[in-house]
Amino acid sequence: MIEPANRCRFFYAFTFVAFIFFCGILSAAHPMPYTFIFMRWLFILLVSAIAFSVFTIFEVSKDNAFLKNIPHADRRPIFPRKHATTLARLRLYVDDAHAFTIKNNFNNSFCFLVDMKQASGKKRFFIYDLKNDSIIQSGLVTHGYGMNTSNGGITYSNEAGSYCTSPGKYKTGKAYYGKFGLSYKLHGLENTNSNALKRFVVLHAHPCVPDDEVAPQKICMSQGCPTVSPAFLQQLKPYIDHSDKPVLLWILP
Repeated sequence: MIEPANRCRFFYAFTFVAFIFFCGILSAAHPMPYTFIFMRWLFILLVSAIAFSVFTIFEVSKDNAFLKNIPHADRRPIFPRKHATTLARLRLYVDDAHAFTIKNNFNNSFCFLVDMKQASGKKRFFIYDLKNDSIIQSGLVTHGYGMNTSNGGITYSNEAGSYCTSPGKYKTGKAYYGKFGLSYKLHGLENTNSNALKRFVVLHAHPCVPDDEVAPQKICMSQGCPTVSPAFLQQLKPYIDHSDKPVLLWILP
């Protein structure tokens, strides 16, 4: 799928070439004053450009309306300058995330980015606005405790029974109510997380995860699930439930 802005560029380039081509044909077939030819085709070009621009603006407005209708979708910057490093790291992945959502017909208005390089006591689960290149909301999230981890560090694995976090891209699946209440299935899309369904790695909440940052203290760990606080899951819920396309969740190692 071509982004609306690029569609405009392609259209204008195509129209300009077509304009020159047809002017040449008409001049050869029906000799007439060049001024008349130019004015006629300039009029057609302008009408077409205006019509296409109106269509494109409507399409972009429709995309942006999705986020405007989501509760909690506050676009004001939530990070002061001292957190610029976090934002800069996320932006290393944003272009790839945006391209992936377009290519695979995911929701390309926003995605979920989880930065596991951040300490667990800091907010590292981000709702990222792909259209406006900004963070909408953030929350704390657990990582898996792993089989041999005792110091709170992160061990990555895709193996069943490892109790580790599996990095990579996920498709956020259907909601269900299980042992931890509201949960969302996660479909691993890479060889680093392809066993997510077999391992029952899901997005869910647990009271052990606080709402506010506690760093330098650590938060609880999970058996590999990205677990958030109950309040933050309620903030994520409308983004997932109201989307008519799959939502990308990307765990960054």
